[in-house]
Amino acid sequence: MNSTATLSSGNRTASSGDALDLVLRIGLLPILMAIVIVGTSLMSPYFLGWMNIVNILRMASFLAIIACGQALVIIAGGFDLSVGAVVALASVVTAKAMAAAASAIGGPDIVAIVIGIGAGLGSGLAVGLFNGICVSRLKVSGFVVTLGTMSATAGIGLLLTNGIPVYGMPKAFVQAIGRSQFLGFPLAIYIALAVILVMVFVQRRTLFGRYVYAIGGNLDAAVVSGVSIRPHLVGTYVVSGGLAALVGILLTALVGSGQASLGGDAMMLQSIAAAVIGGVSLRGGIGRVEIVAVAALFLTILGNALNLLHIDSRIQPIFLGLIMVLAVALDEFSRRRTSRV
Repeated sequence: MNSTATLSSGNRTASSGDALDLVLRIGLLPILMAIVIVGTSLMSPYFLGWMNIVNILRMASFLAIIACGQALVIIAGGFDLSVGAVVALASVVTAKAMAAAASAIGGPDIVAIVIGIGAGLGSGLAVGLFNGICVSRLKVSGFVVTLGTMSATAGIGLLLTNGIPVYGMPKAFVQAIGRSQFLGFPLAIYIALAVILVMVFVQRRTLFGRYVYAIGGNLDAAVVSGVSIRPHLVGTYVVSGGLAALVGILLTALVGSGQASLGGDAMMLQSIAAAVIGGVSLRGGIGRVEIVAVAALFLTILGNALNLLHIDSRIQPIFLGLIMVLAVALDEFSRRRTSRV
């Protein structure tokens, strides 16, 4: 009875204490997005063109999917630095498995496509499972574990390809998943919306989602309350790895080949940035994936605007860094405010 009350009290304290932080970030994102959209549209006639809008939404979809998994891990009190490398590994594994199946079976393309997608998703889930087991059972820092798996996973991808793109996939895979559109929008956008809705449901309506908040918000209270820490921690990393693999498969279909250079450090950093800017506390226990998805859209719009305005690519990371610092400052301000209360 007392332990349950402790857990509930801890959750209420975290929620009420960070209310101002959440309100600031929810209000700040649309304002910043409006400034970027209005300013860029006035300076570039191509920004509001239909093709550019579709491109922004497509790229934002990739980032939103991977950021949702990253956010879940951070909410649980961890980090997943391996997501970019998983994107590349899933791309290579998907392309190789699909090409090999198409060559060996020689039957309907759907069989090779299913085998390739299954292999790609499996590779991401396997990396996530390894990360989760190391973090939960060996008590190793998630930052250190995923830093190691990032290097190892990237190396495996390069070893499998020798740095050469993998071709030979069925054309139906590229046409149906990478190039097809419905109501004028690419399939990746609908997949991203589905992922976000599922993640929102998991966070708000399932015990898994509630326990993840409890673990990240107050680990001791969660243990005393009888929450199974290990399976839920492992689950967050598995979800993150699976979503990163999904992005790798979608990018493979888009570019038409498996490449060990997809994803990389840029996507890892952007996924963390989207989570932090979207209100996920680096100390765990706080964050909503729907706001993270909006942050992913904002970052994509910002990157697109900087490219259209011909801002030097070496300068662009400065903008991302300043925004991240602002988000972390808001988080720290909220924490101090909570401690005073």
